[in-house]
Amino acid sequence: MSTGDPSTTEIDTTLFITVSGPPGCGATTLCERLADAIGCPYVSGGDIFREIAEERDMNLNQLTAQAEASDEIDRALDQRLQQIAEKWGMANKPFILESRLAGWLAGERADLRIWLDAPENVRLDRIEDRIETEAEMRVREVSEAGRYNSYYEIDIDDREFYDLHINTARWSKGAVFELVRTGLEEYDPDIDEGAFSAPDVHL
Repeated sequence: MSTGDPSTTEIDTTLFITVSGPPGCGATTLCERLADAIGCPYVSGGDIFREIAEERDMNLNQLTAQAEASDEIDRALDQRLQQIAEKWGMANKPFILESRLAGWLAGERADLRIWLDAPENVRLDRIEDRIETEAEMRVREVSEAGRYNSYYEIDIDDREFYDLHINTARWSKGAVFELVRTGLEEYDPDIDEGAFSAPDVHL
């Protein structure tokens, strides 16, 4: 779990929020600021992936290689994320879940599903300080998309059930946060005419 900037404007909400997007989309930055502003915990798929690596006494590269070779790692990760979603979906307390599949795994339990994206060149610039090359990022995205489809029949490009879809290259980090903050503060369940149905994912 992570926290963000203590100076962030407070947000009064009890919503369970999912944040998803490809590498370099700005999900971590947004989640940290939201978690701090709301005063709630957030869990990311990256956190759980690191937990699994530690439990198996493996580094991240080793676990990634194993995930490429077998579905066992992906399924273990996704099952943990879905269990977390089930727990918080019944809690009536604010919570943020972040991963590529968070919106899918949380399904109808989530109150608000967010997809972040940015043009590939922008995302590549953002991950320059990470140990990942342009080719590796592209291969990983294609590989993950194939695995999601193979394991769960999930088309990661199907985003119609997301409530907010933001191109984070068009605004500053602070402005992206403000866009989402406004959405949360202006949300009124009494006038909500219904979210798009989220497909069921059977792990």
